[in-house]
Amino acid sequence: MNPLASGVPFPRAAKVALGDPQLRTNLRRATHTIRDRRAHAVGELPDWEALRTTAAAIKDDVLRRLPELLERFEERATAAGATVHWARDAAEACEIVSRIVRGTGETSAVKVKSMATQEIGLNEALERDGIAAFETDLAELIVQLAHDTPSHILVPAIHYNRAEIRDIFVREMPADADLTDDPAALAEAARSHLRRRFLSAKVGISGANFAIADTGTLVVVESEGNGRMCLTLPDTLVSVVGIEKILPTFADLEVFMQVLPRSSTGERMNPYTSTWTGVTPGDGPSDVHVVLLDNGRSTTLADEVGRQTLRCIRCSACLNVCPVYERAGGHAYGSVYPGPIGAILSPQLTGIGENASLPFASTLCGACYDVCPVKINIPEVLVHLRDQAPHSPAERAAMSVAAWLMRSPKRFAAAERLAQLGTGPLAAALGRRTVSRLPWPGSKWTDARDAPLPAAESFRDWWKHRDQTAGPQGHTHPVEETP
Repeated sequence: MNPLASGVPFPRAAKVALGDPQLRTNLRRATHTIRDRRAHAVGELPDWEALRTTAAAIKDDVLRRLPELLERFEERATAAGATVHWARDAAEACEIVSRIVRGTGETSAVKVKSMATQEIGLNEALERDGIAAFETDLAELIVQLAHDTPSHILVPAIHYNRAEIRDIFVREMPADADLTDDPAALAEAARSHLRRRFLSAKVGISGANFAIADTGTLVVVESEGNGRMCLTLPDTLVSVVGIEKILPTFADLEVFMQVLPRSSTGERMNPYTSTWTGVTPGDGPSDVHVVLLDNGRSTTLADEVGRQTLRCIRCSACLNVCPVYERAGGHAYGSVYPGPIGAILSPQLTGIGENASLPFASTLCGACYDVCPVKINIPEVLVHLRDQAPHSPAERAAMSVAAWLMRSPKRFAAAERLAQLGTGPLAAALGRRTVSRLPWPGSKWTDARDAPLPAAESFRDWWKHRDQTAGPQGHTHPVEETP
């Protein structure tokens, strides 16, 4: 299965998720907790908007100079002892990583949480080659033990509550049968389980939050310390990094170390930030590889509207404020990138044909744009992608007629009056101004929502009437006649 496209349309998958009240309860509790923490942490900074603007400007500069910065990163990382590989797509990236691991003679590796490796389906590819990849991030460990898939970018196990996690641990780990669902007890059980993996691992696999072009340095930001152990204990380290993760200089990192922790976990500063540049004899891995991953990013970069998606720093703030994600959950999106950012990133990485329903998985309320630390105008890209999605001839014909009516105020007003006359008896018979079920093609709308009938009085008519009844002292704005 393509990790970016399950093949199940969003409406069908969301309908299943909406039938699970426990899932909705878990999601609501978790997303509201994280969003409240973020709001508090962001509110402490008087220059938050300036930071957002600066972060967006740095990312836009990176996208304009991407080839130059990538070549500079390769040159500096290679000079520091790393081996840099280039992967055009997921298959090529998986083959490179598998070849490196096989070359060590090892049959297992420990992993740091990484969206890039999930995007390319690395665990499954390694398993086919006889290599076991062990997740070490607590939430990723829960998902792996449950034989499940992540449902959130930052909190992959957000759809589980503590009791469910306790049951997974007892079933899948050699854990004490008396294990409780106390968070400290669950964390200790996971820590004991992972410690053996860390101490025996010869190969570590990671992603990176940022790659510094001027120095060839990689940066991983995390909260649990498992990343630090994966990055330092093994002899061989392989990092899969999306090409958009480049920053020009270390000075640029200062901006992102302010916006990322606050936007993701609601913290002023994350507990662990690891940086490494190639190989340092006697300190950390002696064999360091960096796989620079394209996998659709060059195509996204070529789209003038869609390229802003590549500013994303995977903070997941947009997921935590999205009313659609809060109710449907991450699995409904059918991609490792769920939520609003997934609705624009996945279709661009795969091509709109493989993810045609995702741009419609939004109310376009704009809450995602308001919280994005790099100012990605997600609603703008959603509308842009909706236009590119396949549409039936009937829908295109209907939209053409609607556009023809709306181009002329007179035609629009006439159509409005005709609709009021035509639907008035229906509204009277129903006793309400909504219809729950329409025949095709109207059923395309009413399959998921009620269809409102035209109002008995249009806004223009109401405004004129109000003006006449309010008199000269009750209304200060002149009403312009429709040309």
